[in-house]
Amino acid sequence: MNGVLERTLGILELLSQHGGGLELAAIADQLDIPRSAVHRLLADLVRCGYVRQTRDHGDYLLTTKLVSMGLSFLSHTGIVDIAQPLLDRLAEISGELVRLAVVDGNRLTWVARAQGARQGLRYDPDMGSDARISCSSSGLAWLSTMDDDAALALVAQQGVGPVEEFGPNAPKTLQEVMAQVNATRERGYSLTLETYTPGLNAMAAPVRLNGQPALGTISIAGPSARFTLERMQALGADLVSLAAQLAAASGASPFFNQPRATATASLKKIYAA
Repeated sequence: MNGVLERTLGILELLSQHGGGLELAAIADQLDIPRSAVHRLLADLVRCGYVRQTRDHGDYLLTTKLVSMGLSFLSHTGIVDIAQPLLDRLAEISGELVRLAVVDGNRLTWVARAQGARQGLRYDPDMGSDARISCSSSGLAWLSTMDDDAALALVAQQGVGPVEEFGPNAPKTLQEVMAQVNATRERGYSLTLETYTPGLNAMAAPVRLNGQPALGTISIAGPSARFTLERMQALGADLVSLAAQLAAASGASPFFNQPRATATASLKKIYAA
């Protein structure tokens, strides 16, 4: 990382993955930036309110300023207002966690959720993180809307693995990923059994209008002991129906109403840069 902006964004992205904060030395080592440069950038981020230090010479961690900006952006796009009633309905039907992920360039980001589980085990990840395309139900649902070349290019860009960071059944090769993509196309929705997180099963359907590039995905996830393959298959029709309803209502959101490039076109821009 050489540019000031690139280094600053690298620090913010790294701190977003460490809720307890990191020491200056750890930040410098992980990003391969001189400690003096990291100290100057952190001082600027603290002054601007994006980072705080736990104590004198202590760990640095993010403030809620970035979170506030993200939530403000979402509120002005209308995404959550449109999707929330549908997510709530699917959560009530399934009794599990329902999430909406939106496509933004070559990223698929979870932005809204509804929790259907009222007792027992509850899977409840943080919003705002990007889906791992190769092993998440949301990622596979998105890939299923592309042709093979575009899907392979996107997976290759993000990479497959390291599998030890995900579930025990996470695909290990491009061929395994594409086998799941093809099954998703035939079925109309994805099914994953402990591929993204140990002990977690999930399913997802693309939010898509008339063959156009996907706007996002709707997923249902729950503990594998309760959210079995049979249970997921029984919910397939409801999931696909709610995804279609969201696609039909998407025109009311400025974010969804923007012209959308295909993944292939976006990747071509990256490779041509």
